[in-house]
Amino acid sequence: MAATSATADTAAPAPLLSMRGIRKSFAGIPAIADGTLEIAPGEVHALIGQNGAGKSSMIKVLNGAYRRDEGEILFAGQPVSFTSPHDAQLGGISTIFQEVNLVGYRSVAENICLGHEPKRWGMIDWKAANARAREVLARFEIDIDVTRPLRHYNIALQQMVAIARAVSFDARLVIMDEPTSSLDDNETEVLFRVINNLKASGVSVLYVSHHLDELFRICDSVTIMRDGRTIARHRMSEVTKLGLIAAMLGRDASELESAGLTGFSRAARAPGAEVVRTDGLGAGTRLKSADLAVREGEIVGLAGLLGSGRTEILRALFGLDAHERGSIHIAGGEINEADPRLAIAAGFALCPEDRKIDGIVPGLSVRENLTLALLPRLARRGVLPEGEERKLVESYIGRLGIKTADMDQPIRELSGGNQQKVLLARWMAMQPKLLMLDEPTRGIDVGAKHEIQTLIRQLADRGLAVLMVSSEFEELVEGGDRVIVVHEGRTVEELDGDGLSEDALLRAVAIEVPPAGEARA
Repeated sequence: MAATSATADTAAPAPLLSMRGIRKSFAGIPAIADGTLEIAPGEVHALIGQNGAGKSSMIKVLNGAYRRDEGEILFAGQPVSFTSPHDAQLGGISTIFQEVNLVGYRSVAENICLGHEPKRWGMIDWKAANARAREVLARFEIDIDVTRPLRHYNIALQQMVAIARAVSFDARLVIMDEPTSSLDDNETEVLFRVINNLKASGVSVLYVSHHLDELFRICDSVTIMRDGRTIARHRMSEVTKLGLIAAMLGRDASELESAGLTGFSRAARAPGAEVVRTDGLGAGTRLKSADLAVREGEIVGLAGLLGSGRTEILRALFGLDAHERGSIHIAGGEINEADPRLAIAAGFALCPEDRKIDGIVPGLSVRENLTLALLPRLARRGVLPEGEERKLVESYIGRLGIKTADMDQPIRELSGGNQQKVLLARWMAMQPKLLMLDEPTRGIDVGAKHEIQTLIRQLADRGLAVLMVSSEFEELVEGGDRVIVVHEGRTVEELDGDGLSEDALLRAVAIEVPPAGEARA
């Protein structure tokens, strides 16, 4: 039975959702050993835990994506056993997944109305569908062309469309899995207003997020899972951020407080030789002019608002986008051609922002994903020495603490933090000179984040140059030796030493930048 901080109240309304004694195993390995979850009508309820704690499995058991092995689910007082997310949607439960799972080549309106299209004379009424889509998006303060294919919009807008679609079904329970992972501050505020409106209308929300500050802003209660078990349920007003982290990790709060929560260390160090330098680097319309340099043994952060050009800098350096202006300098010359093979040969490595789309190959195993970049070096006359490959993979699984049943387990079955470790191991095996990280801890729990931050710092201490994009100012300030601010495709300011703080970074990012050639206020 899960621990609870609330006393029994006979006058309390019956829960909208009650999940008790849930168990689910895969190949004999329990994903949920004892899951319990209760959500009241009109409540915003947080579900938290480390990656692998069982949160995603609980959601998938609830919405019918997984069939539970044991346990009971009551929804609105009635036993339920949904056979698919669509079945759950028809039953009053809508799910918004962290990865946008809509149809990119179909229009925004088609995606929003998919499965409940308005009909006229037995045919889809596209005029009505477009009108409905515009009306739904207006709740999120979004005004876009709903007839354009969804893939023409950035990932943040795609996420908002997915959220808008889910709340348009008149659901009694909306499940939001990391809904702000791709949103900027303004979009997050709009989402919070929509959640408050849902709550006011009696709709319940199950909110899954690794951003604990969000939970204290928007949630009423929280359920904590660890190692497949529900270990506690609290009112948000009765817990602290440190207390939640301690519960998730199974540690004492005082121990965490004395040790610090971040895996980074800002100890002073002298950087080594310059690994890369860009002068006026420009690519396409979103990257206008980037001037930066990264040296051996230092972590350089890139800060800016969503769409500022941070990711475009990494893409241009890695040869994914042709740099049409400026130059990229490395030891021994310049890189003039956009070709990832040349970048890899120069010692560049890139862990992309969307690890599920651009990083991992879901259908391949942990072993195959880890050695993917290394295959040309490992293969001998077209033959891969299996023994050598397995020995290498085993060593990195041990060094990085990758939690997997075995190296041949499909990587799609791993938690987000462990998938990210596999990507880091893929590039560590290449022994790069420059490691570029785009949101390396996005969607990763506190424990895994600490491990990955510690690993990044260790790599830098051994002489690796690191260029890191992060939307979390705390991560940049704690982990970066220097932070370069990007605004509207231009690098505009650099912060380091005593001048590097969250307040200073916020001011630098928020202040409007004048056109090139004019002085900054």
